[in-house]
Amino acid sequence: MRPITLLAALLLPLSALAAAPTPPETLRVDRYSDDGQPGTLRWALETSNASPGRYHIDIAAVGQPPYVIRPQRALPEIKGPVRITGLSWARDGQYIAIDGSAYIPDRGVRSCPGAIAGQFGTNVRTTSYPGLVLRDTQGVHLSGLEVRNFCIGILLNRASGNVIEDNRIVANKGGAGIMLTGDDGAGNPTATTTINNKVLRNQLIDNGDGLELTRGAAFNLVADNLLRSTERNPEPSQGIEILLGNDNTVVRNRFENYSDGVQINWGHRNYLGANTFTGNSIGISVTGDGNVLDANTIQGNRIGVALRPEPQLTATRLSANRIWGNGLDIRRCEAGGSCVPNQRTGAIIFGVPAQAHALYVGSRGVGATLAKQDQATICDGQGQPQPCQPLPNHNQQPPRLLKLEGNVLHGEVRGPASSRLRVEVFGNTARDAREAQYYLGAVVVNSDDQGQARFDKTLEDGAALGSFTATVTTADGATSELSLPLAR
Repeated sequence: MRPITLLAALLLPLSALAAAPTPPETLRVDRYSDDGQPGTLRWALETSNASPGRYHIDIAAVGQPPYVIRPQRALPEIKGPVRITGLSWARDGQYIAIDGSAYIPDRGVRSCPGAIAGQFGTNVRTTSYPGLVLRDTQGVHLSGLEVRNFCIGILLNRASGNVIEDNRIVANKGGAGIMLTGDDGAGNPTATTTINNKVLRNQLIDNGDGLELTRGAAFNLVADNLLRSTERNPEPSQGIEILLGNDNTVVRNRFENYSDGVQINWGHRNYLGANTFTGNSIGISVTGDGNVLDANTIQGNRIGVALRPEPQLTATRLSANRIWGNGLDIRRCEAGGSCVPNQRTGAIIFGVPAQAHALYVGSRGVGATLAKQDQATICDGQGQPQPCQPLPNHNQQPPRLLKLEGNVLHGEVRGPASSRLRVEVFGNTARDAREAQYYLGAVVVNSDDQGQARFDKTLEDGAALGSFTATVTTADGATSELSLPLAR
């Protein structure tokens, strides 16, 4: 047998390669009627769904802005892979609007029924009257669209690997502007069905909840979005609600004028980083274990961070957040927020009641009442009265700041015995300030067998500051409230 030449050896694998995939064809939407004829959005969706992956859908700007498509009935669910693009956005920033007002009855918050008969509006389990639906699919890309006047603007239900970017989501008054949920149809979470989606650079304005990550939604990225509520929003609930959603990343978003900027309900290991919260009753409210709040800017709310009681012992880690100018009288409480009379306010507050607690003051959602016997009691610092839900983060007590010598801050802390403790130090411009305006760094100490430790922190940038505060975080990630301030 003749030996195989080097050239033949190199060429042999090329002959086994499959032919390059055929580029997708383009379906052009240039008719804004809803009669299902060629050129309409309904026609494009039905054609693409018959052969997923074969087409792109481009929606052209027809006539003069605003460009509006008004479906007369529910649109077909979208089957991926497919890219759907409003063409005018990349050219001049104009969105192509898909408007649900032509077929959804306008009865205010009662326009959007919940899954349970008699319930309506935000903060009830619902998937009713969505605009664009991605269900049991993957690989859908949506951009350049305005989705408005539905109960849910964009619904991702058991859908993974999709991208929602550069859209405007407005006045969807029921479930959310964008809802990512693993709901199995009966209210139960499903794992690994709603993962690896990206929601990027969208504007979400005047939706009941701006966005939801619920019932098994995990490993999703929500980044660089604006989430804003105005006086036109009848139920300004949450910018983002995370309910039974784990391992999601929420970074560089802005949250304005909600009951809660972000509300985490029994979600675990979610990461919130470099977000901005302002004008909310509560910036961030949390239950769940292993959540991390890192390097956020939290300014001008009633409560900056509210750690809420729950039946289980859990830990939430706070690190390097800038929190100041809170304590404002913002009593907006649509299934969240802070409206309890004489509620402690400020930067970081333990034991703030939620809807499930007897002390809660506010709406639990239209029709979503909670029987009195099911409302929980919050424990005091001694675990009384029983039965009660314990204070969060093991009621870890803050450090005590002792004195400032030159540029060295001295303090003491108490935590678990023989354990690693991380003390973070903050500074404030005013001498009477009690929050965490500037992050000045951290020092790690080890407690003795009584749980006690002293610390010294050299301040590189503290010369112009009027007061100092500190938190301590235990080895299992439970961060304290802020210490009492030490004035210069």
